[in-house]
Amino acid sequence: MDTRTHETRLRIERLRDALAATGAHAVLVPSSDPHLSEYLPGRWQGREWLSGFTGSVGSLVVTREHAALFADSRYWAQAEAQIAGSGIQLEKMASGASTQYIDWIAQQLKPGQVLAVDGQVLGLSLANALRGAMHRAGIQLRTDADLLQAAWDGRPDLPTEAVYEHQAPHAAVARADKLARVRKAMASIGASHHLVSTVDDVAWLLNLRGADVECNPVFIAHLLLDPTGGHLFIGNGKVPADVAARLAADGIQLAPYDQAAAALAALPADAKLLIDPRRITLGLREAVPAGNKVVEQINPSTLLKSRKTPAEAVFIREAMAEDGAAMCEFYAEFEASLARGERWSELDVDTRLSAQRRKRKNFIGLSFSTIAGWMANGALPHYRATPESFAQIEGDGLLLIDSGGQYLGGTTDITRVWPIGTVNTAQKRDYTLVLKGTLALSRTRFPRGTLSPMLDAIARAPLWEHGLDYGHGTGHGVGYFLNVHEGPQSISKAIPEPQMAMEPGMITSIEPGLYRPGLWGVRIENLVMNVAVDTPEKNAFGEMLAFETLTLCPIDTRCIDLSLMRADEIAWLNDYHATVRGRLQPLVSGAALAWLLTRTEPIAA
Repeated sequence: MDTRTHETRLRIERLRDALAATGAHAVLVPSSDPHLSEYLPGRWQGREWLSGFTGSVGSLVVTREHAALFADSRYWAQAEAQIAGSGIQLEKMASGASTQYIDWIAQQLKPGQVLAVDGQVLGLSLANALRGAMHRAGIQLRTDADLLQAAWDGRPDLPTEAVYEHQAPHAAVARADKLARVRKAMASIGASHHLVSTVDDVAWLLNLRGADVECNPVFIAHLLLDPTGGHLFIGNGKVPADVAARLAADGIQLAPYDQAAAALAALPADAKLLIDPRRITLGLREAVPAGNKVVEQINPSTLLKSRKTPAEAVFIREAMAEDGAAMCEFYAEFEASLARGERWSELDVDTRLSAQRRKRKNFIGLSFSTIAGWMANGALPHYRATPESFAQIEGDGLLLIDSGGQYLGGTTDITRVWPIGTVNTAQKRDYTLVLKGTLALSRTRFPRGTLSPMLDAIARAPLWEHGLDYGHGTGHGVGYFLNVHEGPQSISKAIPEPQMAMEPGMITSIEPGLYRPGLWGVRIENLVMNVAVDTPEKNAFGEMLAFETLTLCPIDTRCIDLSLMRADEIAWLNDYHATVRGRLQPLVSGAALAWLLTRTEPIAA
């Protein structure tokens, strides 16, 4: 048994000691923090610390006799490898949104026994579902204890990095204007106060950025707004004096991070509080006095920040061009190096691609950890090479690279698959069917207000025709120099909801895939923006939207099985490559320019 596995068992036993000390019989450890973030600061990475599983989504349940990790298909292979020998069993979920672990808990515990979960990191919507299920099973739910604190020696403290302002011209909408728009939305429903806990909403609304979460330029804070001002609950010393003064000029005062609950408890008796039940924890909701009126609906800022303005779109296009130029520089270096017989590993791809991005104008950092998956590793959608486990790129096959950057004027996310050596017929078929899915959705027009999940089948149809599918969503929203994953839109198999309506300015990924476990994986991803298009029937049938493809990087044509492509698909790809060539040609020279010209040559129908 290796040291990591041995340590995992010890950590689980320490958690069981804490269980016994509190009289509980099981503990739920979600992948969550007090802001319900997808990517967590170290202090709240308890599920990873306990289990060794490093995926961004998953839940751990530990009883006095058993331990189970719940993860969806994107992570099954990764989870099995990382928890091997730990005594933790993997429970395979159909999707990341599944609450299968609730049923598992109800089956494991007996009536009268106690389930513990930290209410400070438990989402309100999930808490309601959990309470109902536990009540029906006769199980008590305890939410007032953080068992991790007792079990986790050396638990990280809160992040201390300073915040900074996202400034004009890239911050194209002033903080005061954003606050006014949110207060207008508050007033429309009669709300006098509004709590914002999601860190990307806080950052967007205040035109601030930070470094509390790896690859996401956000910071840990809560924001409580009233009709004329508000309080930002944030760690002491994180806001420089000059930034604090400008916040104060816009009516925002600083307060200690741990005082958010107390501020809610002290709301005036006649206050009417707006909260988003999917973006607030149970702990904060329970701090609101019983006498206060509460309105539960989506944060206005979540809807507002999803709709990029025309001024922001200009900077986004610039960021995409800079990112595309970095890709050209990298791939030219990569292919020339392989031609000389030099050896590359997946780690080298990460290091040298990141180095090229760092050279580009207004680059701040990566938008997520680079996924460079050679052959079988490419079949793991969220694979990440580490110094302890990585592959050499050698022989024949497919290399999948999913990467992105944070720029002052936008956030990028791109996936490409490249042939190394000779690509076989089966690999070309898989690649072409995925490409057809990317093209099908990229070319789609749809009525404004279409619920985004309704578009999912368009990208899957070319794969479904051959009895194939993939286990992740087709597309996620993308922030503006913010989180690479944001809502409310999601092109996926999710049940459509009103807030998922597609509106002009939204940026979404299109990334169908196909994965052959143990063999290879294919995913081709571009970012697109919803844009209005004129149609002859506009007056009769309403406004139509189309996708403007923002990502600028060649899609490799050497992997295409042309017998599977229609003439109109080839025409779209040639037009896209003409755009890529025209936009990137002024930004590159030498070997990178030569590579760009070669990879954007049109192909014959």
